[in-house]
Amino acid sequence: MNDDVRNIVLGVIAAGISAALGWVARTYLYRRRLRRKQAFFGLPDNSESLLVVNRGAAGPELAVMRYDVFALLELAALIKDCNAHAQILPHDTARQGFGERTEFCVGGPASNRRMAAHLSSLLPGVRVNVDAEPGPDRGSFLVGSERYRVENGREEYALLARLTAERSQNTRPVFLFCGQTSITNQATTRYLARNHERLARKYGGSSFVLLLKVINSQAYGPDVVELVEDVTRAAQTPLPAAAPRSTHRAS
Repeated sequence: MNDDVRNIVLGVIAAGISAALGWVARTYLYRRRLRRKQAFFGLPDNSESLLVVNRGAAGPELAVMRYDVFALLELAALIKDCNAHAQILPHDTARQGFGERTEFCVGGPASNRRMAAHLSSLLPGVRVNVDAEPGPDRGSFLVGSERYRVENGREEYALLARLTAERSQNTRPVFLFCGQTSITNQATTRYLARNHERLARKYGGSSFVLLLKVINSQAYGPDVVELVEDVTRAAQTPLPAAAPRSTHRAS
């Protein structure tokens, strides 16, 4: 074998080894990223999850608002990426506890009975005004001592929460997407889809509650979302009888 042939053979072998090492490295990084994502969402391979949505008022059949359908699509993509499965349940038929399966609950307490139960039992520091009569506080959030009013189409708020039962490390989380309007529900699921890696690095498997603000949804839809603050402590602390100290609304 002359030098030219030997060099060609060595080059082919080196290229093959480099390609194999690159494939192994990419596979390792992909699997590590997938495992972290699965751990954050509580969705190991072939696991089951629940998508709980509000039932429309048009009749007994399951009818979901357009923006809530978009929210479900955002969540379905996340679940599929984790190699898991989802079951969609109307809010008034999901009569079970939480922790055995990851749950994604979409919609405010005015239209989602399951959300109302979660807020009452898991987030005693949160109150949502569900009055049917028009008024300045209709649809507003009270989180601790702060009230956040809605101005439709301009400034709307939403809560994004990941909650687990502290008594067990194996408990699957429940994710809450509680918006003041239906478009904010979609904005909240989109925020999670875009930021879950950062949230996983920051919180790991811990519970958190984030207050988000959707800016000018009448022009930008669900795309422009700001993080107002982490309200985990205030949301998990029972509200005192005193009135809130301040109110936030669009200027």
